[in-house]
Amino acid sequence: MEANETLLQMKYARIIEQIAADLSISNIDAMDLFYNSRTFQLISQGIADLHCRSDRYLAEEVEREKSASLQHRNS
Repeated sequence: MEANETLLQMKYARIIEQIAADLSISNIDAMDLFYNSRTFQLISQGIADLHCRSDRYLAEEVEREKSASLQHRNS
């Protein structure tokens, strides 16, 4: 399924705001985290209709990616 680009941009903004609130970081840092995530790549490629998932779910996926990356670095 192909999502409307304007709707996707609005969804991205909500996800970024959720990440910023959850992690107590700036919107700029949350934007950097989101746009450099595997989750963003999958959404933008239309994989598994991830854009249909809730903003909360997608924000948590990005946060899990960050956590896993930090754990991997500290190992």
